[in-house]
Amino acid sequence: MRVHPYKLAGQPVEIKIPQNADDLRDFRRWWVDHAQAGTLVGFDTETTGLDWYSGDFRVRLVQFGDETTAWVIPVERGQPFLNEAHLALARLPNLVAHNLTYDALVADKHLGVSLEDIYSRATDTRILGHLLDSRQDFEGGVGLSLKPLSAFYIDPSAPDTQGDLTSVFRSLGLTKATGWAGIPLEHPTYELYAGLDAILVARLLPKLRDRYAAEGLRLALIPYEHRVALVCAKMQRRGMLIDPAYTAGLVERLADERRHYEAVAAEYGVTSVNAPKQVAAALLGMGEVLTDKTATGALAVGKEVLLPMADMGTDWARLDMRAPNPLADAVLRAKRAGKWSTSYAEAMLTNVDVDNRIHPSINPLGAQTGRAAHSNPPLAQLPSKGWQIRRCVVAEPGSVYFSVDQAAVELRVLAALSRESRMISAIAAGKDLHGFAAEMMFGEGFTTGQRTLAKIAGLGTAYQGGAVTLAKQTGQPVPVMKDTLARYGRAFPGIKRWARAMQRQALAERCTMTTLVGRRLHLDRDKLYKSVAYACQSTARDTMGQALINMDDQGLTPFLAMWVHDEVVGTAPKKDAKDVAEACAKAMKMTLNGVPLDTDCEVYGPSWGDGYGLPEEWAYVN
Repeated sequence: MRVHPYKLAGQPVEIKIPQNADDLRDFRRWWVDHAQAGTLVGFDTETTGLDWYSGDFRVRLVQFGDETTAWVIPVERGQPFLNEAHLALARLPNLVAHNLTYDALVADKHLGVSLEDIYSRATDTRILGHLLDSRQDFEGGVGLSLKPLSAFYIDPSAPDTQGDLTSVFRSLGLTKATGWAGIPLEHPTYELYAGLDAILVARLLPKLRDRYAAEGLRLALIPYEHRVALVCAKMQRRGMLIDPAYTAGLVERLADERRHYEAVAAEYGVTSVNAPKQVAAALLGMGEVLTDKTATGALAVGKEVLLPMADMGTDWARLDMRAPNPLADAVLRAKRAGKWSTSYAEAMLTNVDVDNRIHPSINPLGAQTGRAAHSNPPLAQLPSKGWQIRRCVVAEPGSVYFSVDQAAVELRVLAALSRESRMISAIAAGKDLHGFAAEMMFGEGFTTGQRTLAKIAGLGTAYQGGAVTLAKQTGQPVPVMKDTLARYGRAFPGIKRWARAMQRQALAERCTMTTLVGRRLHLDRDKLYKSVAYACQSTARDTMGQALINMDDQGLTPFLAMWVHDEVVGTAPKKDAKDVAEACAKAMKMTLNGVPLDTDCEVYGPSWGDGYGLPEEWAYVN
């Protein structure tokens, strides 16, 4: 038995590493005692990387710990160690982990203990940390990773186990990417820090629970968030099938597209679309007005500046607000082609498993408001229109893709929270909310452009985009957007009254606000106006979280592939797809403060791209 002594918060702790069968028997006595007593045990894994589904992925260490002792089981050494780690993980009734989904997926795939089983017995300290204060440490909060949480709640001198190991990797001639697989299994720092994480998380959970109770936060949010996390983990585990041949071809086509638009940009004197000074000079020469500046004082020509110049919204759809600037359009499209190739097409080919499935990560608490974040690849960042990337993702043989989304959820949530009577009446009457708003703002004979302005004003109000911000996004003059927002405010006066009341309440509550479901959010004192955006975004997220739970309760999760904001997509056998989609739509329907949150469902075809205008020549046949 190797033992590493250490001190946490002035108290001695031990990290034990079994070397043989006798040592494993000692470990068994330890975990059996904990299992019989039902006491809390921290759980963690050390692996060769993050892609738990890849063919060359390995679990190296499995750690268990209470507040004073950790056991680091070197499962890479062989079956006896793996068997004992499996038994302990399968039978300990009271587990805690930080970022539970990752370790649970690892256990499900490689340790023989199912995702569902672990979630039924485990708590995630990251979830509690987020519910207590959803800000990162650099945003003024405690932080959400194990290091800052441990430093705040346990010991200010608690080591940054991952950060310090990176230094060890460099000393061994390894990188952060190769270090986890390449560091010797018996390296003392590797073993010590692996064990400390299990002890830290076992100490952290009681502290978080005590703080949670002391601050009077809603207890029901804890099991709710764990349930949402489990549904997301199930979707990650299932993954999404891709068409490798199409995806490889897309890489080549995107390279051609990038070269084409780079050539267009060159016609205007821009030799590199990634040279902001060149782009800015050329645009000024074309008569465009540039006012935004970067932190260094240079003229800004980022996406948020170029999109309105190209007459496109953030979804890359035409705004019909101005004549598109051809250089802005070319720069955007060249850069997008490069990003799409790297972030999506190439990433899919790199991260595909042996069954040609990708497993995009879904962090259900990815933002301060609780809104989910996606990565590997970041599918939620795809524009709301466009089939090229989505065509990479295909259904299983004999199956088709379907989609279910909450209809106009931003405005319905805004109406429900503000109790704006005119908007609620329009929803009850089944009216097109953007058209209704345009009529209220501009009269019965409103134009298509005025309807677009009404839509921009509505979404801007829900997400607190002021006149300057909306002007940048649309390319419209600031006075036009000020007038538009003023018209919207007069059309729906209840929203402004509600917003002012929320800001007063947030100021009285030390720049915090509590959402309808009881989630506490922190606001900057000089940005209390964000309370409207926070309330709408967080509440919309929580309605979708409840929808995921409803679908899971009804056995529909095995059909789901991805959750993207107010939408879920999935696959089902072609003969059943309509029924499955309608069942999901029914499970997603609910009311919020008496306002109905309706749903739309659609069956696409054998690829995700079929729902986005996929040309017939690119159709996938399964």
